[in-house]
Amino acid sequence: MRLLRKVLDRVAPTFEEGGRLSVLYPLFDAVDTFLYTPANNTSEPVHVRDAVDFKRMMITVALALFPCGFMAIFNTGLQANRAMAVAGLSATSGWRGAVIDALGSGYDPACLWANLIHGALYFVPVYIVSVSVGGLWEGLFAVVRRHDINEGFLVTSLLFPLALPPTIPLWQVAAGISFGVVIGKEIFGGVGYNFLNPALTGRAFLFFAYPASFSLDEVWVAVDGLSGATPLANAAAGGMQALDITYMEAFLGTIRGSMGETSTLACLIGAAVLVITRVASWRVMLSMLAGALCMASLLWGVGSETNVMFSMPPHWHLVLGGFAFGTVFMATDPVSSAMTFAGQYIYGALVGVMVITVRVVNPAFPEGVMLAILLGNTFAPLIDYYVVRATIRRRALRHA
Repeated sequence: MRLLRKVLDRVAPTFEEGGRLSVLYPLFDAVDTFLYTPANNTSEPVHVRDAVDFKRMMITVALALFPCGFMAIFNTGLQANRAMAVAGLSATSGWRGAVIDALGSGYDPACLWANLIHGALYFVPVYIVSVSVGGLWEGLFAVVRRHDINEGFLVTSLLFPLALPPTIPLWQVAAGISFGVVIGKEIFGGVGYNFLNPALTGRAFLFFAYPASFSLDEVWVAVDGLSGATPLANAAAGGMQALDITYMEAFLGTIRGSMGETSTLACLIGAAVLVITRVASWRVMLSMLAGALCMASLLWGVGSETNVMFSMPPHWHLVLGGFAFGTVFMATDPVSSAMTFAGQYIYGALVGVMVITVRVVNPAFPEGVMLAILLGNTFAPLIDYYVVRATIRRRALRHA
């Protein structure tokens, strides 16, 4: 590490002001500050002393996402190996089959390593494309605007593949992350100026632009030629009796669905990390949970003779689809969610109510988390505005 530090110090003048490659200083600074603490520190007393900066916040979010990343790899391989066992397939085709044969891990769904290796062969390429293309756009805009590259894109490039199917074409991954970073964030000024969650913006783009290959109610089994339906789609089509899973399976995440969204347990572990470190707002999580439970209980109590989704008990909504993942990691985005404390309660409740409304009232679209959070993003500035105005009025009356 000392040798690397010396190398960076030696080439630094080339990228600094007046150097031959000064236009590329944001790229050099991104590498330097990512590996080491910045050399320029405040020597005089400061107003706020806090060990938490933007880099540490983003690293904390990345660590909180680790359980979901592990389940993304494991469950992708598990679902693929299970499907192969049911279909009587002894091997998968293409380069992935060659890698598995070379490693000798096999396709046994009861084997941890077989599931991890098979799942990694799908998740890792998607992640590499996401972080590479997303980082390319971040670097390009940083160079043009001559501002620092922040670590926010590392979280976006990890959230995005966790919300995707394992069999999605890699060129669509590149298109989706490009849309999310450029249209969802950079054209508004970059981190701190975007009003939409970039990862969800990219996912929404893929859903509407390529509906044939990106559906929210089809099962994404990482085996060519095998498909089915997610638990939510089964429930929308045939009611609770159509579910072929147990509640514990749904809670643990060993069910069909997007790569990183299936495990409520993994999301709860991530939520504990974010809440303890005060990186994410527990108010958003709690109010979104309360809003969803209240709306689900209301519709469950009302019932319907024509819509079987009304018969789903409220607690089942919490473990199916991307509700837990969206609640913990997407809705709590500090930039695109509400800023005020009161506004966070209103924002979270609005998103929770809309999730259940979309899921239940529109059975043709059984997963409503993505659209509900994006809707909440658009209302967040308005919510904060009226909360601030109300606070000003109360203070004016109190001190009149």
